[in-house]
Amino acid sequence: MSDQQQSEPAVPPPATDPWKGLRGVMAGTLVLEAITVLLALPVVGAVGGGLSWWSVVYLVGLAALMMVGAGMQRRSWALPFNLTLQALVLLGTFVHLSIGVIGVIFAAVWAFILVLRHDVKRRMEQGLLPSQRVAGPSAS
Repeated sequence: MSDQQQSEPAVPPPATDPWKGLRGVMAGTLVLEAITVLLALPVVGAVGGGLSWWSVVYLVGLAALMMVGAGMQRRSWALPFNLTLQALVLLGTFVHLSIGVIGVIFAAVWAFILVLRHDVKRRMEQGLLPSQRVAGPSAS
């Protein structure tokens, strides 16, 4: 039985980093979300009965954390950090309903990113990524 295990080809590691593109998508999503949160400031000010000091600090601080987080996507704790930021945006419903709507929209985006991450991980474990395919004999 050990001969069969040794003769089975192992799944080759990917030639390129498959997570690099996903990290770029997550960083870009954080930047877009930060811009959207900052663009909601005038809405909160005009429609929400005015801006208070804590709502400005909350929204600007949240956007600043997102911009910093966009540069930290190589870290092992990046995904939990991103999802925590998303939870804070959802909690922004208490600042104004429009922030909650932004949170729901971006929660759907983050859910899709998690689905993509799961798919890449599954395909990498099965050796189905394009960079894991070994060139076979050419058929003429």
